[in-house]
Amino acid sequence: MTEPLFRSDAYLREAKATVIAHTAEGGVICDRSLFYATGGGQPGDSGWLVWEGGRLPIATAVKAEGGRIALVPAEPAGMPPMGAIVTQILDWDRRHRHMRVHTALHLLSVVIPLPVTGGQIGTERGRLDFDMPDPPADVQMLEDRLNALIGLDLPVTDSWISDDELLRNPGLVKTMSVQPPMGQGRVRLVRIGEGATQVDLQPCGGTHVARTAEIGRVEIGRIEKKGRQNRRVSITLMD
Repeated sequence: MTEPLFRSDAYLREAKATVIAHTAEGGVICDRSLFYATGGGQPGDSGWLVWEGGRLPIATAVKAEGGRIALVPAEPAGMPPMGAIVTQILDWDRRHRHMRVHTALHLLSVVIPLPVTGGQIGTERGRLDFDMPDPPADVQMLEDRLNALIGLDLPVTDSWISDDELLRNPGLVKTMSVQPPMGQGRVRLVRIGEGATQVDLQPCGGTHVARTAEIGRVEIGRIEKKGRQNRRVSITLMD
């Protein structure tokens, strides 16, 4: 398996790795990855691979067989050879905006406590789809509550529980369409707040900011009807 460096430190911007395989589609697999692989509504990271005599722009990262992560080149170019020591350099601004949006969406699921049927994360905005038969009466109130939570500057931390523990606590899962990653024996939980100030706890494999104030102010856009009971709520980073 590829060691997911982003999971132990979402703020790591540069790291060395060894190339262990090339995929048939032209991807590069390393023994450890700074790049988050597309999943859970969050896009894969981009950046660069640099090695002696070469530099390769990376467009995204995707999951590969056997728990590996494949780095997808942004353009046809020379590949680092097998066994090469490469330096992975993250497009930090893009990743950090994904972290801000992703954490904001967790807080959106707090101010709208309804089952989530889908979601998507981008660099400027993100959205969650809710099982919401009727539109909210006061969107401005929701936006104010969301920004108030962000302004509390709550810590964002993670911990792990076993697959069995999660199965015994199904209420932790907010998403109806995407099930948390199971099958490895344990599941990562992301917690916002602590003790009496805890506001959210749910399974998640994505990257997040360390404290909610880092998100900055967000705006809730137009709420769209998607199907008989689904409604899409979008948020936008304001800086």
